[in-house]
Amino acid sequence: MNAGVKKDYLRPLDFKHGRVDMNHGAGGRAAAQLIDELFLRAFDNPALRAGDDGAVMDIPNLPPGHRLVMATDGHVISPLVFPGGDIGCLAVHGTVNDVAMMGAVPFALSASFVLEEGFALAELKRIVESMAAAARDAGVPIVTGDTKVVEKGKGDGVFIATTGLGALPAGRRIGGALARPGDRLLLSGSIGDHGVAVLSQRESLGFEATVTSDTATLHGLVAALLAAVPEGAVHTLRDPTRGGLATTLNEIARQSCVGMRLQEAAIPVHAEVEAACELLGLDPLYIANEGKLVTAVAPEHADAALAALRAHPLGREAACIGRVVDDAQRFVQLATRFGGERIVDWLSGEPLPRIC
Repeated sequence: MNAGVKKDYLRPLDFKHGRVDMNHGAGGRAAAQLIDELFLRAFDNPALRAGDDGAVMDIPNLPPGHRLVMATDGHVISPLVFPGGDIGCLAVHGTVNDVAMMGAVPFALSASFVLEEGFALAELKRIVESMAAAARDAGVPIVTGDTKVVEKGKGDGVFIATTGLGALPAGRRIGGALARPGDRLLLSGSIGDHGVAVLSQRESLGFEATVTSDTATLHGLVAALLAAVPEGAVHTLRDPTRGGLATTLNEIARQSCVGMRLQEAAIPVHAEVEAACELLGLDPLYIANEGKLVTAVAPEHADAALAALRAHPLGREAACIGRVVDDAQRFVQLATRFGGERIVDWLSGEPLPRIC
């Protein structure tokens, strides 16, 4: 992002009527002005203000033995703004959550912007300010970044790539390969909200009730969960984003060489999401979420873990949805509301592209 360049611009940027042009990505005066008047102003912190190609940070009170966790993600969602959020806050939420799902405490983000020539500066300002607010609310600053511009017609307004850093406490092991037979599967809330919210906005679907994205940072919820049970009781954490809950559980089953048995009646789905999915021929189990987690917890600590999730504002609808079983075939099976059983397989294809 290279902030901190001398401010000798002829006139301030016009965020009401102005447009991104190729000069904003050329590395010269126009690029420096965009950084100073938008990105630096929104994301301001000492590391970014230094204006270097990377961030130097003192991590306060980091105990010996802590390890670094890094996660990165690209965001190409369409539309850029949707009920409950936009690409800016989503970029922060998604990357903070990826760090948190490793059991780490997120402490810094980087952000890379690919802007399309002709994109309205007013729209860019809204997205950047939303991103800045999300980072402030999460307590995870954006400390470095980059900006590029592509010719009109070769982008889609704005793409954002983010990288997150976190500190993993000594001795903590949480991962997709650590689920064990007998573990209880806990879900922090309703599924499908984000995907249906984006789809309804994209296709101008007029549902009777507005479906709002669940996009949110989950590191506070994770901290509450881990504080409520002994170290080692939480074996696996995942946020079921692209491919939804079904694909996430299949990923964990493959990594851990286990099977899973789910109870359909226990999986929370809001009535408006269920109705929209029925209308569109979609299965909520495969719809993206951006503010939910699923965890495999040792059975003797499952009740305490579930109570901790439900006590947090982002986990009020948390439920135990099934258990991990010994299965060499690594099948995820669902007991239906009607007394039958079916295999919940991996997502095949991409029913909802450009969802995050």
